[in-house]
Amino acid sequence: MKLRSSLFFLLVSFGIIAQNFENQWSGFFSYTSVKSISQGNDRVYAAAENAVFTYDLSTQELKTISSINGLSGELISTIYYSEDFGLLVIGYENGLIEVVIDGDEDILTVVDILDKQTIPPDRKRINHFNEYEGNLYIATQFGVSVFDLAALEFGDTYFIGDLGTQIDIVQTTVQEPYIFAASSSNGMRRALVADDNLIDFEQWTTIIGGGWRGVQTLNEELYAVNTNNTILRFTSNGVTTPVESFNETVIDFSAENSLLTITTPNTIQSYTEGYVQQASVSSIPDFEYELQSGLALNNIFYMGTTELGMLVVPFGTNQAQQILPDGPLLNTPFAIDASPGQLWVAFGEVDVNFNPFPLSKRGISNLRDGEWTNFPYEDLENLLGTEITDIVNVTINPNDSNEIFMSSFEKGLLRITDQTPTVLYDDTNSPLTHAFVPPNNDDAGIRIYGSDFDREENLWFVQSRINEGLIKMSPSGQFQRIDISALIDAVNEIALSEVAVSREGYVFFGATESGLVGYNPTTGDFNLIGEDVGNGNLASNNIRALAFDNQNRLWIGSLKGLRVLFSTGSFFEEGANTDAQAIIILDGDVAQELLFQQSITDIEVDGSNNKWISTATSGVFYLSSNGQETLLRFTKDNSPLPSNNVQDITIDDLSGTVYFATTNGLVAYNGTSTAPRENLEEVYAFPNPVRPGFTGNVTIDGLTARANVKITDIEGNLVFEDTSEGGSILWDTTAFGKYRVASGVYLVLITTDDALETKVSKIMIIR
Repeated sequence: MKLRSSLFFLLVSFGIIAQNFENQWSGFFSYTSVKSISQGNDRVYAAAENAVFTYDLSTQELKTISSINGLSGELISTIYYSEDFGLLVIGYENGLIEVVIDGDEDILTVVDILDKQTIPPDRKRINHFNEYEGNLYIATQFGVSVFDLAALEFGDTYFIGDLGTQIDIVQTTVQEPYIFAASSSNGMRRALVADDNLIDFEQWTTIIGGGWRGVQTLNEELYAVNTNNTILRFTSNGVTTPVESFNETVIDFSAENSLLTITTPNTIQSYTEGYVQQASVSSIPDFEYELQSGLALNNIFYMGTTELGMLVVPFGTNQAQQILPDGPLLNTPFAIDASPGQLWVAFGEVDVNFNPFPLSKRGISNLRDGEWTNFPYEDLENLLGTEITDIVNVTINPNDSNEIFMSSFEKGLLRITDQTPTVLYDDTNSPLTHAFVPPNNDDAGIRIYGSDFDREENLWFVQSRINEGLIKMSPSGQFQRIDISALIDAVNEIALSEVAVSREGYVFFGATESGLVGYNPTTGDFNLIGEDVGNGNLASNNIRALAFDNQNRLWIGSLKGLRVLFSTGSFFEEGANTDAQAIIILDGDVAQELLFQQSITDIEVDGSNNKWISTATSGVFYLSSNGQETLLRFTKDNSPLPSNNVQDITIDDLSGTVYFATTNGLVAYNGTSTAPRENLEEVYAFPNPVRPGFTGNVTIDGLTARANVKITDIEGNLVFEDTSEGGSILWDTTAFGKYRVASGVYLVLITTDDALETKVSKIMIIR
């Protein structure tokens, strides 16, 4: 039974079909942790943390479904595929349900549980789906809800605890004439499945008390597993018979295809009717795994692991095939940096107060030429010969993309060369020393955070909780430690944050309590500015992001807003005005401060000198070069961002791709602003030709800085003229914004800033 097209158009008209973003966005999700598995339509469906992949049993083709395709990006708790209706149903920790419609690949968002005000937010988790006669019975932390698969609409909700209270239901099953509901702590309950009044809690009877992990129907038999991990068979009169006890927690319990599958963290086994074991797996050579889901199908086990994706093991063997879509290690990127053709990702973290505890032992990932290379923590530790925790910052050498530095907020400075972690600079092989936190002089390790290169390829970085907190590392590997204690109480300062170096070589770095520090390496002069008007006018002394734009203006992001320092050249001059300025915009007729009180996490400048600004709660803002115009605004609601908490941004200047590291995964926007080229040899326009129905901008890319671009019709009439900020400009296919140009061939005449080089290109417009 497939969904009728008339119903599909009805859903679209109500605006509840999720938007697909594949044309402008890319997703880079981790599929290593497989939380739930289902099957149907000759496919196996595997739910990772917040995305899904499908494995075609005939072709072995892998396909992913993520926020790029319209999924929410929230944490998935369970999935179920309905073969009768051609629907993949995804349940989430927060109560959201999404339905992926076969063929159209459209995604229906169902918010009935998520938006229900009478259910506390911590009781909305979707635990299990069970299909019976066109109804999907949804086991949740509050009870049971019913979803009509034919009409794609919600029915009743059953609160079946004593006196109609909300209780956690982990699974349901139907063994006619009853529907059974297993509660984690309130017993096993049943009611007549054909009863039209199941909404009445009195229709539900507790047949046995205690806590339960699941209940399943295997042909004519009913099995359940309790919280003591004992499997029991139920008879028609309610008598239970224990059939087996496990010494591990049963974490998945399912019956499909006349097989009962029982999964523990280390084992998986299947049984036919009569509880006759058909096959089991308790170890696999070459794989150290921990299971969290499992399915038996066609004499094959599909095993969902915590870190290895899905392992496929035929019955009677212990040889596994790993099924894992390409992607990074984890869905918790904390810091990223890109250079043309590559991206590096770190997964360590500190909280908003720069507390690294509990220490995170996580690896790193590298995307290069479209393929991922991952270094799990154990591999990283083996390569370095020592442990490295809380990797919180990534900086690629702008003059050598094969040299990367990563900051550990506990262990020192990691150097990566030619895609291989090579050395960890710490107190054993460098002048770096441990910090000791007052008042008890607790060992805080070597807390490195922000870093940036100057034009001489010196790496400047900061270490928290020590007096010599500003450090320079020369290209030859020589360290210089600079005392900052005359300016701030560095030992008691919670943390030093970001670093940015100006074109003159001035080094600026942020603190979490004292504000913004500037250092002139030539003279040794320091300056410090803070919140007070006349002495900085910062939005907050808690600095979180620093970025110089193409005009050498310093953009400053803090925990409570945005400022711009327009004159860094006079920052060290006595008596000079060092106040940073807010960006004032008009909202209607009302003047207001841009990003007022927003917690800013990063600022990046693209090839057109426009600003990408990420926040901890409000997604991403794309601003014009002066900040007066918001060109784009991305949130979880209008884009594939899987979270509005965006922790870092980086830009591939060659392609214009903008990467966003969010708390729920990594995504990228296919931007058009690129860095300027050295010559005009690679100029091109896209799309070209411009076909009927196209409503966007044509991008002219491959430009030098400040190149003059004129566009004329074939008769020489000028329709557009602009000067490039970076390596590209946009043309909206109008004649100076007045009207859309007609069909025809248009000439693009390009002249470099020094007028020594010219280029002519063509664009065809088809209306």
